[in-house]
Amino acid sequence: MTEIHGLTQETAEKKLQEIGLNAVPEPKFSFFKAFMSGLWNLSAWILEGAILLEIALGKGIQASFVLAMLLFAALNSAIQKKRSRRVLSSISHQLTPTVAVERDGKWSNMDSKYLVPGDLINLKAGAVLPADVEIKTGSLTIDESSITGESKPAKHSAGETAFAGTTVVKGNSLAIVTATGAKSRSGKTINLINKSAAPGHLQQLLTRIIFYLCLLDSALTLILLIAAIIRRENVLSMLPFLGMMFIAAIPVAMPSTFALSNSFEATRLSKEGVLTSDLTGIQDAANLNLLLLDKTGTITENKTAVAEWHVFNEADPALSNDEILQLAAAATDTRGQSIIDSAILEFLQTKKLALLKPTTYQPFTPDRGYSEAQVGQHNVKLGSFKRLSLIDETANQQVQAIDFQAGRSVAVLIDDHLAGVFILQDQVRPDSQAALAELQQRGIKPVMLTGDNQRTAAAVAKQVRLTGRVVSINDFDENSEPDLKQIAGIADVLPEDKLEIVKFFQAHGYIVGMTGDGINDAAALKQAEVGIAVASAADVAKRSSKMVLLDEGLTPILKILDAGHRVYERMTTWSLTKLTRTAELTTLLTLGYLVFGYLPMVLNAMVIYTIMNNLVTMMIGTDRTQISHQPENWDMAKLSRFAFSLAAGWIIAGFGLVWGLTASGWRPALIKTMIYCFMVISGMLILLITRTRKFFWQDYPSKWVAGTQIADVIVTCGLALFGIAMTKISLGALLLTAVVALVAAIIIDFIYKKFIYFE
Repeated sequence: MTEIHGLTQETAEKKLQEIGLNAVPEPKFSFFKAFMSGLWNLSAWILEGAILLEIALGKGIQASFVLAMLLFAALNSAIQKKRSRRVLSSISHQLTPTVAVERDGKWSNMDSKYLVPGDLINLKAGAVLPADVEIKTGSLTIDESSITGESKPAKHSAGETAFAGTTVVKGNSLAIVTATGAKSRSGKTINLINKSAAPGHLQQLLTRIIFYLCLLDSALTLILLIAAIIRRENVLSMLPFLGMMFIAAIPVAMPSTFALSNSFEATRLSKEGVLTSDLTGIQDAANLNLLLLDKTGTITENKTAVAEWHVFNEADPALSNDEILQLAAAATDTRGQSIIDSAILEFLQTKKLALLKPTTYQPFTPDRGYSEAQVGQHNVKLGSFKRLSLIDETANQQVQAIDFQAGRSVAVLIDDHLAGVFILQDQVRPDSQAALAELQQRGIKPVMLTGDNQRTAAAVAKQVRLTGRVVSINDFDENSEPDLKQIAGIADVLPEDKLEIVKFFQAHGYIVGMTGDGINDAAALKQAEVGIAVASAADVAKRSSKMVLLDEGLTPILKILDAGHRVYERMTTWSLTKLTRTAELTTLLTLGYLVFGYLPMVLNAMVIYTIMNNLVTMMIGTDRTQISHQPENWDMAKLSRFAFSLAAGWIIAGFGLVWGLTASGWRPALIKTMIYCFMVISGMLILLITRTRKFFWQDYPSKWVAGTQIADVIVTCGLALFGIAMTKISLGALLLTAVVALVAAIIIDFIYKKFIYFE
């Protein structure tokens, strides 16, 4: 058999300089298109309708303010999209697949972007082809749906071509790279970032918040219209105010706040050894209450060691124990080593024995169940004892003293006679026990999934102190409510079982996290709310997951949870603040009109107030947080209760201010300016109250939030004192308004934190 070799390193480097990297430049981000998309959505349409209404009613100044707010929202949204794109793009480059390449006669793993035509690479199940190749040995079953649309995998034999972007489903082969980058058929390298992910639980909740705010505004608008008709007032003169009530409810800053918070955390995680391929994975991490963990590679090291080696000399008495071990090691795959191959080769090294080179070699395939090598005059088979015992019918009688439950067994046949049995055991990671204990303290139930039998799995579960018992997948009752407190792990799990397990727990109301590393884990990783590919995962697993670990072990998962909780806290603050402010403004205006006969804020002030609110809420995405370390639950009823209880306090304070000023003989024009100041100051205080579990004066926001708040208050005071866009008021009137707002905040916060928030 003619040996196949790849390029020399010198030749490969020359080709790389000539043709460039194995990559296709990503489409450039169009800032203009992103900006225009901000002018073409439901929120933008409402603002655009309000602008036309203001112009039709001769309110040119107000229309220009609304236009400025619309343009700013679209511009800021485009800026944040560009930032998120830059973050995810930089992360995607770190997720470039690696491939086993032979150069200068030596095999090594290399970043696939450095491949050039002529390189000899090794392909096996789970790999995503990084370039167009010609198969040289063996055969591959390849999923070509990414380029042909056909769901059924196609089989390719030696001499045939396979294309970049397709996935090896089965087989092991050597292949020569024929085309890279833009010259490959797919015209692109693998992109592991799904930039068009479906909305997560958080986005769905925020959409509901918008809906409820619109319902509130609609109800109050109807009340105002009925009151105006009964009083026989000019309804047309009220339309600008009613339009502004709807504008105030529109979460102009929501997309920016959401993108800012998620990309902020994605950047932070990338520096901590966790790459984010789907931003919804971060936000859903806060709700995670069940984590399904692969035993091998996550709880245990992705490294298996030989615990026992049993030799049977009956196969050939002339062979010594060391010679049998050398023959067994010759049947391992030295190119694309599996964890079993590595364990046997390392065991060989500990014995200080030389590795024999086979004259022929056929790699392991699941269908056959063993690898095969010809070494001199001896035929060697290495693989499943169950499969190999069908060849040597005397094998079962010879292994009576071996405890196959102690670990994973690998048998060796020499000339079709049983010559030895390896018992391999996974090594538990040093951080596993502490990390699992931390997960359980956080209210997350870890459940170990393994293909091992119950006895082996139970031993590992006990070693890392997982609570409960290990059940077999064969005894798993899918028709009953799972009692997770009693389950430490599920044994005898086949790769295809994992997707059904994820769906089963999701159907019972759990927010599921899943770790995986193989091609058969891809579907389960994609189905889970937080799919996590471990550091050693196959390319397909990484592409299907939402998070990719760069470091081994469980500890990085805790960082994902922390990031999720930070996003949750910020968006909870946003939700409470938005609901409270909108309810306060619309209800106070409605009550003012019904009781006192006028709307207690001028139209210009309403527009300015809305702009200032959105500037501050946008910065919430950068705020400091105090996370709870327990699974969160997006409860709309609870959020609404908190928000409207806060709003009730501020409505009473605001209405009391209007009533007191009116009873004291203050002119409505002055009252309107003072109420504008009250609304802005109260809005700043509401954010300070909702952002912390402490009293608002005991904690401080991020510099961006604080800076924007201070700027808003300064602008507000300036407009009121100089009478810009509203009636001028005195410094005394301004101080009176500020004192009322501050006293109200202290009282409201005390009642809210003591009797409502922690109820």
